[in-house]
Amino acid sequence: MVRPRKCRNINTTPEVTYFKPRGVPLRELAEVYLPLDGFEAIRLADFEGLSHATAAQRMHVSRQTFGRILSSARNTVAKALIGGLALRIHTADHPVAVPKSATVSVSSTDDRSAAEIPNAGKENVLMNTIAITSDGPTLDDAVDPRFGRAAGFIVIDPDTLSFRYVENGAAQVRAQGAGIQAAEIVAGTGATAVLTGYVGPKAFQALSAAGIRVAQDLENMTVREALERFKSGAVTWSALTDAKGVRA
Repeated sequence: MVRPRKCRNINTTPEVTYFKPRGVPLRELAEVYLPLDGFEAIRLADFEGLSHATAAQRMHVSRQTFGRILSSARNTVAKALIGGLALRIHTADHPVAVPKSATVSVSSTDDRSAAEIPNAGKENVLMNTIAITSDGPTLDDAVDPRFGRAAGFIVIDPDTLSFRYVENGAAQVRAQGAGIQAAEIVAGTGATAVLTGYVGPKAFQALSAAGIRVAQDLENMTVREALERFKSGAVTWSALTDAKGVRA
């Protein structure tokens, strides 16, 4: 019988989610993934210096489970350091919710259920930030149909409409690998979805690896119009076979 999905408490989410060796192109690197609960375990044990018992209590898991999470996380970091690999903190592994206290609950298959955790799941809002390729920094600028060589990205919360503009200059000047570079930029914003015109297969793979969904064929409209289409549920989420081959 499959065990019910349960929750782990995450008190701090990382501001930076991607690390790579300096001077090595991303396309030449293999990646390792550090789950969000692994990041939290390292933060509690190695940064704050808490005992396993106290850290386990903070995460709402057993001491034995905390030990397994921490051991796996340290092993992942060691592989990245020793093997010269890129390290991605995979914040999209599970549904994530943020209460008013800024504590994050990550669903899992271990330990106590949400019903066993006091106040778990209450007063939570789903993290749902999206990135839209844009010709400029406002909602009334046109959607840039090119993902990899887009001028930039409007990164927006569809519920509050708070947004910021992230330039894509680093990808635009690349002779090759623009799509993968743009995917790295988007992953660094924390966006969970991309709205654009077309995405090439390599960029699509990079976005999928980061847990970012992709909706294409949204050219010839403004960013605001693309956002409204997203909010109405009218966008179609692409599979890898839908990636456009040569123009990312």
